[in-house]
Amino acid sequence: MALKATPRDVLVQLLALRYPGMLLKTTEQFDGSEGGIWTSAEDGLEAKDGFKLFNYYTEDFKKYNLGVHVDLAEWLEGNGWYAEWCDPGTVMIWPE
Repeated sequence: MALKATPRDVLVQLLALRYPGMLLKTTEQFDGSEGGIWTSAEDGLEAKDGFKLFNYYTEDFKKYNLGVHVDLAEWLEGNGWYAEWCDPGTVMIWPE
């Protein structure tokens, strides 16, 4: 049974609380694609362990899941969402 995704507006509020200062716009505002969240990988936000949330070029597969810090990737998955790179400075978050 697939997990029902947290509604986008609720997820945006939760992300804003969890990561103050995170760019949180809609994908519609970025390129017109519907249903996702647009964020920046260039704002220097860090996870609780001090590592950056996003690292496009990393080869540290213990701390990162395809360049997304594992804490954030797992938290998103638990809410029925996932992060996907658009380019090295832009990440889109989509419902599963």
